[in-house]
Parts: sequence; C-alpha cells; structure tokens
Amino acid sequence: MVGQAVSPACHSPMSEYRRRLPHFHPDNVHVFLTWRIWGSLPANAASGAYPTPGHAFTAVDRILDRRTSGTLWLRDHRIADLVSRAILLGDCERHFYRLRAWSVMPNHVHLLILPLVPVPILMRWLKGSTARSANRILGRTGNPFWQDESWDHYLRTSSQIDRTTAYIERNPVSAGLVSSEERWPWSSAGWQAKPPNVT
Repeated sequence: MVGQAVSPACHSPMSEYRRRLPHFHPDNVHVFLTWRIWGSLPANAASGAYPTPGHAFTAVDRILDRRTSGTLWLRDHRIADLVSRAILLGDCERHFYRLRAWSVMPNHVHLLILPLVPVPILMRWLKGSTARSANRILGRTGNPFWQDESWDHYLRTSSQIDRTTAYIERNPVSAGLVSSEERWPWSSAGWQAKPPNVT
C-alpha cells in the first residue's frame, strides 16, 4: 500500500549500471522512473538538443502524451489493470520498493518509488512479468513489449518529491485523457479514489 511501513532492505553502495544511458541510484533516495512501450515513439522523436536531461525527458513525455496512433497497448483496460496490479504488488507483496506515485498511460508508465532492492532487479521483474502477460492478452509471442531503456532520476528533497508526485498524477489530465486526476483509474490518484483489485 502507498506509504506502508516496510523494514529496510540491505543496500550496497550506490549502484550504477549502463546500457545506452548511464543509471545511478544512490541508496535511500526516491527514484522517478519512466518506461515506454516498444515502438511507441516515431524514429526521429527524440532528436534535437536540449539544455538538460530534464528538458529532453519533458519533450519526449509530451510526444508520448500526444500520440493517438502507434503502439498504445496500455489503452486496453486488461493490460492497464495488469500493469497497475504489478506496480501495487511490487510494494505490498514483493517489498521491492515503497510506492509514492504512479500512472499507467496509454504508451508509457511513470513510477515514483523508494527502492528497497537494486533498481535493475525490480525493473526486470516489473517489465518481464507484465510483458509476458500483456503479450498473451494481445496474442503476440516472441515480440518485445517494453522498450529496453527506461528513464530514471533520483530525488533528494521533499519539494522534488512533491513536484514529481504532482507531475505523475496530473499526467493523464495534461494528456487530455480525463478532466481530473482521480478519474484516471490506472494511477495513484485514481487508485486512492477507487482501488483496483490487487488479487
């Protein structure tokens, strides 16, 4: 559950892993994670120079929010439900993290957590388990569901955490999907209004 007390897990020093992007995860700080469906961006969508990685992220997020075609598999309520349930289970049953905020959009996911295990482990579980189930629902086999890379940013201050929580929960409204945050059932704001069935 959101805000549930969980006993701290053992942490190694700040972990780093590298694919195409470097990923740094200091211990005991919240991490803002975003990942998207495979093929959800046009080939040239991320081109251009941005003054900061945050500006680049915002530009790509806006493109994803405005997409009305392409891979929008998370529009299917069955798939949005299974991703939402996995996010909740990662907190309350797996104890991989303490969940602060989340939103499942039509082609990407936002998650704000305090990790209790290394981020690559929890992301491998989240993406792997949901990809297999989603592909079964869609009748697809042997094809990628999620893009390999994810975007991450660690947050050190309570004001950063509050701003990011508001950004995540407001995203469905900003994208024009609903008129108010609590009307989007696949988010922490909507879940608090009407929790999805976790079992």
